[in-house]
This record gives sequence, structure tokens and C-alpha cells, in this order.
Amino acid sequence: MLQLPHGFQISAGDTVVATLLARPDTHILLFAGQKLIQRSEGPPALTRHDYGALLDGAAWHACEPLGTWQGRPWLAIGLDTLPPTGTFPASGATSSSHAIPGSSTPTIDAPAVGTSAISTSAISISASGTHATGVSLPPGWEAAGLRSWFGRLPDGLAAIAMQASQLLEWVRTHRWCGACGVPTMRVPGERAMQCPRCGLRNYPRISPAMMVLVTRGHELLLASNVNFPPGRYSALAGFLEAGESIEAAIRREVAEEVGIQVHRPRYFGSQSWPFPHSLMIAFTAEWLAGDIHVDPTEIRDARWFSPDALPELPPANVSISQALVEHVAHQLRQGHSR
Repeated sequence: MLQLPHGFQISAGDTVVATLLARPDTHILLFAGQKLIQRSEGPPALTRHDYGALLDGAAWHACEPLGTWQGRPWLAIGLDTLPPTGTFPASGATSSSHAIPGSSTPTIDAPAVGTSAISTSAISISASGTHATGVSLPPGWEAAGLRSWFGRLPDGLAAIAMQASQLLEWVRTHRWCGACGVPTMRVPGERAMQCPRCGLRNYPRISPAMMVLVTRGHELLLASNVNFPPGRYSALAGFLEAGESIEAAIRREVAEEVGIQVHRPRYFGSQSWPFPHSLMIAFTAEWLAGDIHVDPTEIRDARWFSPDALPELPPANVSISQALVEHVAHQLRQGHSR
């Protein structure tokens, strides 16, 4: 499953952005709305030099420090508008080596970075509240949702992009106070936005969600969500309601989606999930009573599977689901009861 690279140190949000922009080794992830802008083929674009004059000619609504990895800072930039397509650099520029998280090789080829300081005077920070959607890019570049990049980018880079997406969306949706409507201000030393009039303070939103794999004897309950490709199954999942414990959410969601009762929930693990800003908390649970009756608005099919005859699961390098299913299936094959 996707996780931030080992040794990645998350920024507290108080880093001076201008300082990071002036560093030629700063790695940048560029977004238009919720779409990541990257090269369609070849090594990923990671530095300001990679993106060429794009950043000097575009209007930005957010510039968020992400953290550091192997001594290099990481920065997420959210665009409101794009400059003419001719300002993008060509795909086959002269290269030098830069480490990339999650890659099977320690270095990638990236366009050479100059040593002169980068001026920040050309940066346009937009307060319009809009964001780039209909992005027109030249050949060799692509703007696509994060799911489209899974499997195409190294896992570590995809995980950092997940973090970047959540922070940029938080900034974009909290530029005005939700109570009185005036523009918000950044809180010095914290990753927070505060209203200068009423004092309402907002931090990056994290929405807890549960995932649960239900067992019955030596069988596993898996479901095919209506949004899944046909034939793909996973453990059940859903968001917590206000005032609800995770254990209560497990019982409610299982009953709502497949009509059975469960008990004995056990924690398995967790994963950050940026759709839209979740923390997926995975459990196992045991069947208690009832027969399967699916909610057709959410579930296409649900059934009991043998650990030796599992269906297609979500990709192992993306979701915690496959790790959860494979772990439990292995225990059942070894004769361990849940």
C-alpha cells in the first residue's frame, strides 16, 4: 500500500516558501485543481527547472511545504490558471541525477538545475477562489487525477502526491471564513488558517473511515462496490458518523451494506487516503448473525470466499485492502481462527 517514503520528515507548515523556491534542489509537485501535472512518459518532473517558465506565468492559489526526504525539501503548488502552452519545457531536456522515493533505482534523469537563485517576484498568488480545470497541455504533458497516476509513478512519489493533494485542497477550500465569509490568514508557526474577524481557526481536515474484513469460520466476506471494475472485490469500508466510535461504525456499515451482524473487531492497520481526505483504519471482525442482503446503491455483489479462491483485489501497492485480505487469508490457510 502507498505510504510516505521511509525517512520522509513531514513539514509543520511553518517553512518559508520563498526560501524553498529559491533552492535549486527543491522538489515540486504541480496541481491544477485536483489533477497532478506530469510528463506523460519518461522521468517525472520534480524541479522548477523541469516545469520551465510555467510557474512564472501561472497564477497560484496555494504553495504548501510538504517535508524533506534525503535532504531535499518538497513543495506542492496549486494553480489557478496556466500560461500559454509554449512555456512548457520539452520532454527530452538535458538531465542530471535526482533521487526519487519509491523508485526501484536510486536516481532518475531530470533536467539539469541551474545554480542561480530563483526570483519569487514573478509569482502570482490568486485569491479568486477558482482553480484550473480545463487544462490544455502540449504534447508530452498530462493533467490527471491521482488514481490515474497509480502504477505509473514510483510508489513513494505517488504517496507524496497524495499528501500534496490533500493539503492543496484544504488551502483552496479554506481561503474564506466559513462563519463570516472574510478572507482567512495563515497562522504563523502552524499549518492553520484563521479568520481575522471572528477568530475561527481551521486545520487540514482528516476524515476517519473504517475498513473491515469479516470472517465466518474459514471464509472471508468480500464485496464489489458499484464503482469497481467488474470482478474486483474488497473488504467493506465507510466513513464514521459524528459521535460514533470506530467499533460502532463497523457494526453499522456492515449491517447497512450487506445486512449481517458482526462482533469482535480487531485492529489491523491504517493508511492515509486522499479521496477526499481520509484516514482509512482497517479491522477484522467475525460474523455473528444474518444472511447477505446487499444495498444495491453501493454494493454490486457480496459473497463468502475461500482463502484459496480469492477474486481480483485492489492493487497491493495502492490500497491497504489487499494487505488486509492476504494477511487474514494466510492465517486461515494455516488453520488459525479469527
